[in-house]
Amino acid sequence: MRGTRRTRLCLAWVMAASALIATPAAGAAERTDGHLTDLVNPFIGSQDEGNTFPGAAVPFGMVQLSPDTGHNTGYDYTQSRIRGFSLVHLSGVGCRIGGDLPVLPTTGDVEQTDDAKYAASFTHDDEAASPGYYRVGLGSGIRAELTASARTGVQRYTFPATTKANVLLNAAQSLHRTSGGKVEILDDRTVRTEITGHGFCRDTGPYTVYTITRFSRPFTAYGTWDGATVTAGSRSGHGGAYVRFDTTGDRTVEATTALSYVDPAGAAGNLRAEGGRSFDTVRRAARERWEARLAGVRVRGGGDTLRRTFYSSLYRSYLAPNIGGDADGRYFGWDRRVHHANGFTYYQNWSLWDTYRTQAQLLALLAPREARDMARSVVAIDEDGGWLPKWGYGPVETNVMSGDPVTPFLTTAYQMGLLKGFEERAYRALRKNADGVPPAANPGIGREANAEYIKYGFAPFEKDRPPAKMGDSDYHHGASVTLEYALADAMLAQMARGLGHDADAARYAARSRNYRTVFDPSTGFFRARDASGAFTGSTDPALGTGFHEGTAWQYQWLVPQDLAGMIGLIGGKRAADDRLDSFFAYDRLLADPARTAREVWVHGDAYAYYNAAVYNPMNEPDLIAPYTYLATGQPWKTTDVVHAALTLFTDGPTGMTGNDDLGTMSAWNVLSSIGLFPIQPGYDTWGLSTPVFDRVDLILDRRYWPSGGLTITAPGTSAADRYVQNVRVDGSAHGRTYLTTRALRSLRSLAFTVGPRPSEWGTSAQAAPPVLK
Repeated sequence: MRGTRRTRLCLAWVMAASALIATPAAGAAERTDGHLTDLVNPFIGSQDEGNTFPGAAVPFGMVQLSPDTGHNTGYDYTQSRIRGFSLVHLSGVGCRIGGDLPVLPTTGDVEQTDDAKYAASFTHDDEAASPGYYRVGLGSGIRAELTASARTGVQRYTFPATTKANVLLNAAQSLHRTSGGKVEILDDRTVRTEITGHGFCRDTGPYTVYTITRFSRPFTAYGTWDGATVTAGSRSGHGGAYVRFDTTGDRTVEATTALSYVDPAGAAGNLRAEGGRSFDTVRRAARERWEARLAGVRVRGGGDTLRRTFYSSLYRSYLAPNIGGDADGRYFGWDRRVHHANGFTYYQNWSLWDTYRTQAQLLALLAPREARDMARSVVAIDEDGGWLPKWGYGPVETNVMSGDPVTPFLTTAYQMGLLKGFEERAYRALRKNADGVPPAANPGIGREANAEYIKYGFAPFEKDRPPAKMGDSDYHHGASVTLEYALADAMLAQMARGLGHDADAARYAARSRNYRTVFDPSTGFFRARDASGAFTGSTDPALGTGFHEGTAWQYQWLVPQDLAGMIGLIGGKRAADDRLDSFFAYDRLLADPARTAREVWVHGDAYAYYNAAVYNPMNEPDLIAPYTYLATGQPWKTTDVVHAALTLFTDGPTGMTGNDDLGTMSAWNVLSSIGLFPIQPGYDTWGLSTPVFDRVDLILDRRYWPSGGLTITAPGTSAADRYVQNVRVDGSAHGRTYLTTRALRSLRSLAFTVGPRPSEWGTSAQAAPPVLK
């Protein structure tokens, strides 16, 4: 029976080979020289709510200097007017935030103060971007160029010959809501601003950013505005400022803006530390930083399109989290006080519900020094402000999303060896978070439904319950929150055991089985339960009652700690395989993988989270789901599904699948493309599937990865020849469908042999990923 099934699968895949556009056959044209930065297209994802930005940044930089066209998160490729080039953007967020201090060059008299009214037209024919650089020709005849360092954004404007070449600095408008803007002209080259903002999905905050802008030459006139009133010669205001240059001779003006979340002195210090360099010098340094970062992964095989999508995804994976501290080490903590980061760089911007599944692991693998400092920063948030974050923007908690994402984020760091020296500090913070809720005075919401979860084993679904604090409420998503808490408990149990806290480990391990409490045997799916314990809401698992941004179909696989137990609940491996096949529309996928991905899985826009009984590759809840087949003894189907999903990543503006969510989707693409994926987020298990490249060389930091590098090979991988025949690790046969982090630390080579038909590799019970106990 199984052999007959595999023969049919093989024939179907051969017929579908041409459709699998994301994995061209080996031997296609490839680039073996030149710069990796040339393969990156920052415009990918800037259309159809990928919500990426094309502007200038360096890896993990505080500044992301990019154009804003009027879209709520910044730039939309379909729009044709630029309102300004602002300092702060987050790649792929789903709500408006950032866009602080939009700056725009103009000519003539300054009469408008609303950036929507003085916006400049542009076309894509006169626009270009690459890592660390952006350029556009405006309809006014001005050419604008942007580049950046870690804490500064540098602009170069080439004006027509005129005596009225202006630069507008708008302190009162941004992508979110500002509650206060202050602007000061300090001398004939320098403008200082202070901007207080709120936002991100709900009216959270406030936070304040301080900027100082230094121009390359003196301006000839200046003024400020309040509201719609422009006052020539004024040196201060609460709306914005303009400065004017005579460009009848020298047509070029450069400006460097430094940013700080601490105070004006911090912005001035950052300007001293990173300013004073020409535009071309900063641009060259930014390009070199990106080249060095991207060079940590070298791929061979695949065509140019595949390579562009891959390196563009790798680029976006390094855009966040962001440096939050100043050059002198000071940062603004969650207790609204200034602190000093001793021995580490302080980072901020934590989209943890998204990134704990993919990006956290990718950074731990490829950027462990930065990832260690990121983990230290999260622990510092607890020590400064009293609780761990859920979704942090700058120095404030937004309480966006649900569950307990900070736990698998930090336990990932622990399992990857990044917490050495402060493991117990991190554990104390995690234990407090897992066993309680933040006090009323704390802005965080933590595990809001923890009291009920600990007492009854589930988080109740209470649709109309007012949130205790601004943000999302765990009570509004009781079913999925129960699954998320249980996952977090499983990962914390492993950390507790590793640190010798055996009683805690046993307690958390027992709680990790709480996913069973929301399983309804009458439907065979997870369901929400109300405060009385009764199952509630529709019995249709596609409707999403009590699930956050998903349905029971999509969340049913979010039990990575105990897939064997979950599979037993739904009737065993055969029943699980049948359900997985239905979920992925597997028969249709075999006939036409790319079309199935686009027309069956992707149902509607990026925010179509509900009313679906199929895989949603545009959002986080089921990102791990394709790897469930590793636990059912059918690993070849993981390859089929993963490689079909990879066709959704292309090298044009629409080439993202859903919001990028600070690198989450991009990291999924990178990890799935190299055949190594974190299937138990928060633990140390890496699932294996066929890479899309003949060879991948990872250059690894020896302080964290003793091998210093890992070479992954899959000679001849293609749409037709894509099934794993065997795997060898450092020359020895490897029959399991996963590797552990411990094994990866010393591993030098991971070799896949591929062929046109599924094999027996990975099909034994012993080959399945482990159950965490």
